[in-house]
Amino acid sequence: MKRLVVTADDFGLSLEVNEAVEQAHRGGILTAASLMVSAPAAADAVARAKRMPSLRVGLHLVLVEAWPTLPAAQLPDLTDADGLMRADMARVGLDLARKPAARRQLAAEITAQFEAYRATGLPLDHVNAHKHFHVHPLIAGAVLRIGRDYNMRAIRVPREPRQLLRRAEASARPRPALDIAPWSALLAVRARQAGLLIPDRTLGLAWSGAMTPLRVAALLAQLPDGLTELYTHPATEGGFPGEAPGYLYAAERDALIAPASRAAADASGAVRGGFSDFLK
Repeated sequence: MKRLVVTADDFGLSLEVNEAVEQAHRGGILTAASLMVSAPAAADAVARAKRMPSLRVGLHLVLVEAWPTLPAAQLPDLTDADGLMRADMARVGLDLARKPAARRQLAAEITAQFEAYRATGLPLDHVNAHKHFHVHPLIAGAVLRIGRDYNMRAIRVPREPRQLLRRAEASARPRPALDIAPWSALLAVRARQAGLLIPDRTLGLAWSGAMTPLRVAALLAQLPDGLTELYTHPATEGGFPGEAPGYLYAAERDALIAPASRAAADASGAVRGGFSDFLK
């Protein structure tokens, strides 16, 4: 049986992102969105989500390169001079291993983001993290432990089969994901042990920021059995604070509403929804 979750990350980052999420859900194949609870347009995202009860919304934990929920002064090991979560992920990971204080700050910030999500009143469909930082073993442990108290039932495991990409685009030379592959495998084991729902595969890693209409339609045409998450970064246009350089935001929005994408999703025979729709 084919099951498909089509997710938009960075919900709440900007009005341009929020508008694209709404367009892609109302008129396209988008079924879920991952909310950044402390981003500039988070309140607008929550209001839109409440007007679209069929949109499944989850928590997009921000532990790198964006706005924390707690005051930066409470997170001295995790934030930079601008009050944002640090961007040097390798160094942050090392600090988490070496500094008990950093681990305490991490747990406090993760808890604060779960609390902020709970305060929205939205059901929690899933959890993932900005730039997939939740695959770090120490961060994963904190998320799995803290998430239990907030009815976390599904989590993204970023694993993408390269052979599927090559079938979708014969000339594809996808960049390797060896840097996170071992940690993703470990996360899958730990998540299953915790009784969480995880996707069998997550599409959108190699072509992050470049999930064009042609690529999305081609991937959907190759959809295997099992639970697939296809994730995207749609926006009506770029130019907003926090955008990722080089991302084709409008093209990713177009990919979610293109007739070819809708036709490919229908032809796949996949049952579509959020993670919560596929819980036993």
